[in-house]
Parts: sequence; C-alpha cells; structure tokens
Amino acid sequence: MANFTENQLMQLKVALQKRYLELQDEVRNELGHANDIGNTDLTEYLNNIPDDIDTALVDRQINEMRELEMSLKYLSELEFGDCIDCGNEIGFDRLIAYPSAQRCIQCQSQYEKTFPHESNPSL
Repeated sequence: MANFTENQLMQLKVALQKRYLELQDEVRNELGHANDIGNTDLTEYLNNIPDDIDTALVDRQINEMRELEMSLKYLSELEFGDCIDCGNEIGFDRLIAYPSAQRCIQCQSQYEKTFPHESNPSL
C-alpha cells in the first residue's frame, strides 16, 4: 500500500464515500420516477427503459460506483493507492481529485492511448 498518513487515509475514505453518494444521487435523478416502482415492476421497468434516460451515462455511473466500492474495500484492507499496472504509488492528490483512480497518471495516459474508450452500455 502507498504510504499515507492516518489523516490522508481519512480524507481518502471521506472522498470515496462522498463521490459514491454523489453518483448514487445522479443515478436516482437520471432514473427519475424509478423510485415509485415496486419490486415486482422493476424488471418490467428495466426491460422498457424510457427513451429520455441516458443509459450510457447511468452505466458509467454504476461502473464508477463499483470501482469506489472496491477502493473502499482495498482501503479497509490497507491495499489501497498502488497503480494496478506498474505498482507504483498513485499519489494522494490524484486520489483526492479522482477517488476511484486505479492507475497512476503515466499508466492511465498509456491505457487511454492503448484502449480508446467506446460507448458500450451494459445495462
């Protein structure tokens, strides 16, 4: 794990939780009236998602929420803050700015050049 102080670890945990809650609110807002749907109607709703819902956006938000959940797990297990590609420390400032970052800036840049992102919603 990267060498963070206790204060930095607390700040990172707060940043991860804050971003997770922000994303949760964004998904709820995007789905709008989905809160009024009962469990038995949820499958029906998901099979007939209204046209005004940006499924690609919701997909990205949900994927980021999953990354945040993994980051919180790694943080609790003290395995947080190392780049998944090179193993070097990601850096406190980068993690505060983008709490679900899994790569250092150099590896992220290389990743984006190697694997240009396509819009493939998985919902």
